[in-house]
Amino acid sequence: MDKPDYDDTLEALQIQLVETQAWAIEKGLKIVIVFEGRDAAGKDGAIKRMTAVMAPRATRVVALPKPSDRETSQWYFQRYVPHLPAAGEIVFFNRSWYNRAGVEPVMGFCTPGQYEDFLNEVEDFERMLTHSGIIMIKLWLDITRKEQAQRLAERMEDPIKRFKVSPMDKEAQARWDDYSRARDRMLAETHFPCAPWTVVATNTKKQARLNIIRHILKVLNRPGLKADAPDPEIVFSADQARGRLAP
Repeated sequence: MDKPDYDDTLEALQIQLVETQAWAIEKGLKIVIVFEGRDAAGKDGAIKRMTAVMAPRATRVVALPKPSDRETSQWYFQRYVPHLPAAGEIVFFNRSWYNRAGVEPVMGFCTPGQYEDFLNEVEDFERMLTHSGIIMIKLWLDITRKEQAQRLAERMEDPIKRFKVSPMDKEAQARWDDYSRARDRMLAETHFPCAPWTVVATNTKKQARLNIIRHILKVLNRPGLKADAPDPEIVFSADQARGRLAP
């Protein structure tokens, strides 16, 4: 897809997104969109293309820093609860409570017992959220090892991307296999009927962004929606991910 075609398609989808948000505000919907994925998988870029046109007062992006000493002594989910949406709000979690199913166990930031407890408890947490009326959209952005390495290298060379560079970047490639195992277990054990996972192949950034918007529009399903369905080669359910995830 060349740039003019991409720009035109993105604008058309953004218009549908604006119309969908106006409808969601009118209906008092409460929407949580969870973005998870390896470093450089495209979370920031996808969120930016949506929030750039959305209502500031009804849209929030939550990207929490390392927990404080006080927060580490609390119930694990507690620090996320204050950020959940009220009626008419959409909240994007740029990484979420699923840190405990990926980064934390891989990097040793939680104990094996805490990891197991999370996997046993997260369904109850998400069932409570959805039972309260929250619409949950969980996205895993999947990227290949080669593409991640290239994007991480580009970050280091681009001064504009300074705030995207992290000491953790070096570990992303060094611990690739550990992250893959954590990803596979997370998708297998936390793909719930009330809050299923959707996988997005993100090696091609522009196509990934367009299809993420299409998927969100499809899930919300505003009356009168005018948008193509997401490409099934790019967007697919976690229960269809066997053999399709980056090894």
